[in-house]
Amino acid sequence: MSEQQNHTSESVRPASDLQQLLKDVVENGSVTTNNGEHSVHCLTIIGQIEGHYALPGDNKTTKYEHVLPQLVAIEESQDIDGLLILLNTVGGDIEAGLALAELIAGMTKPTVSLVLGGGHSIGVPLAVSAKRSFIAPSATMTIHPVRVNGLVLGVPQAFAHFQRMQERIIRFVTEHSRIAHDRFTKLCMNTDEMTTDVGTVLDGREAVSVGLIDEIGSLSDALHALHDMIEGSR
Repeated sequence: MSEQQNHTSESVRPASDLQQLLKDVVENGSVTTNNGEHSVHCLTIIGQIEGHYALPGDNKTTKYEHVLPQLVAIEESQDIDGLLILLNTVGGDIEAGLALAELIAGMTKPTVSLVLGGGHSIGVPLAVSAKRSFIAPSATMTIHPVRVNGLVLGVPQAFAHFQRMQERIIRFVTEHSRIAHDRFTKLCMNTDEMTTDVGTVLDGREAVSVGLIDEIGSLSDALHALHDMIEGSR
């Protein structure tokens, strides 16, 4: 290959890579970056977690059927060294959110989560599912009991079902963070903070102080921790 041909080939490749990068961001809300040493996949989980039922088109959603295969591909890929999860959620389908959280928790590759804006309801298990979790100082974690929309039969079996579902969430969160079971339950059932609801809103520093999130930090802190974990795993 001549020098001119080689120069042309090298000049075209970055544009092609940029187009693929933009396509991944638009279609999947994710991108894979490489700093020359480590290849990091960045996955965004935003808005409502959409589960078995489609939400209205004007809602910002994360579709769990899109994220599940991405996580499998990331775990299996020889070209990806670690996963960075950016979270800004307002809740959503409980079973879909737990499914994503369980899959992230079961990955062998280094994983770091960063809460930006808010981690509402099912966003809490997603935040703690990573091997290391960060939260921005201005971000919040909203903790409250399980709630459902629509018709609810007023029978003891229905409320027992909600209690079991709540216990599943509490058990996952307490097993993947430093917060105690009783402490998390008390935060869920707090009646002194929300005017029209039950629960607790923790800002970034409070979330760390109660043991829910590992550290206060932002993008550089999360990436630095992830690169350290990648080096340690090698």
